[in-house]
Amino acid sequence: MSALIAAATAAVPLAGWGFHTVWMRRQLDRARRDPLTGLPGRTAFERRAARMLRGGHCAVVLIDLDGFKAVNDTYGHAAGDQAIRASGSRLTEWLDDRPADGAAARLGGDEFALAVRAGDPEAFHRSLATLHRGLCLPVDHGRDRFQLGASIGACWSGELPRPDLALALRRADEAMYVVKRGGGGWLTADGPASTQKTVNGRRAGRLGASRAREGRAA
Repeated sequence: MSALIAAATAAVPLAGWGFHTVWMRRQLDRARRDPLTGLPGRTAFERRAARMLRGGHCAVVLIDLDGFKAVNDTYGHAAGDQAIRASGSRLTEWLDDRPADGAAARLGGDEFALAVRAGDPEAFHRSLATLHRGLCLPVDHGRDRFQLGASIGACWSGELPRPDLALALRRADEAMYVVKRGGGGWLTADGPASTQKTVNGRRAGRLGASRAREGRAA
């Protein structure tokens, strides 16, 4: 009996430590997530996206909200925060509606990223239209209602010479800025990418992919 009591007593701190470890992991996971949207940040996204690229049949998507600064200037930063939250929710809903797995992230400001399984590039391109429509729906904030646009650039892994996340992001980035200069919409780069340099990590008048599939909202 005494041996049983001793074993049970020894198990208590071990069980407590196990619960503490789980709690710590959850706290660390929350700390790595964006506080507004609950989405993972850049580091977690890049790890997941790189694994998906190595598995093949994957698309990397970059999204920049159009008109976000005007919302902040007109309605205030709380409205801007609501726009970011709404956009994060719409990205998550779009992913949840897809049969294959995927990952979404907020990279910072009004920029988001996705990595999704995409075995059929034509079907994936059509699905970008659904994503774009969702991101352009009105956002309610108190008594105000406003609408943002979105510029979406994507790169499908089948068009890459190797499963290189940096290259995929660069091509998606360039496609996104091609369509942004045209007033918003979505574009899938499927040709040789421009190699023009960025300025402070941003794009400096890149010409984008030489061949692309593009769409715009009517």
